[in-house]
Amino acid sequence: MIWRQFYRCRRAYCSSALSKALRVAKDVSSADRPVVALESTVITHGLPYLRNVETALQIEAAVKANGAQPATIGIIDGVPHVGLSTNQLERLGQAGPTATKVSRRDIAVCMARRALGGTTVSATMILAHMAGIDMFSTGRKDLCHS
Repeated sequence: MIWRQFYRCRRAYCSSALSKALRVAKDVSSADRPVVALESTVITHGLPYLRNVETALQIEAAVKANGAQPATIGIIDGVPHVGLSTNQLERLGQAGPTATKVSRRDIAVCMARRALGGTTVSATMILAHMAGIDMFSTGRKDLCHS
């Protein structure tokens, strides 16, 4: 019983500390349509530079064309961002595999190192949930999770 209380308390503390650091783009937070979170490891580790950025922009355009607001998620200089700008997408794309591949276990480490990171499905799911986003898509444009 004590362990459960400690775990709940620890989880709440971690969540609130991460929530304070989370940056949600204005077009995502004020969207008047459904928001779809997009993972960013396809940008950093999935494709070579230029093709990765082009693909990320095409996926965002496909989400918009289907009536939703895209919110690509990544970590920029140790700060988790929900909804990346074109410049931030470009920066992740140029970094490629030198950027950290951020899974759920790596979020805090990437933040502490003030690193640049592309989020995997697990990290995207956590950060999207914290931003109030219920749906996300992986790097493949034919898959969507809720």
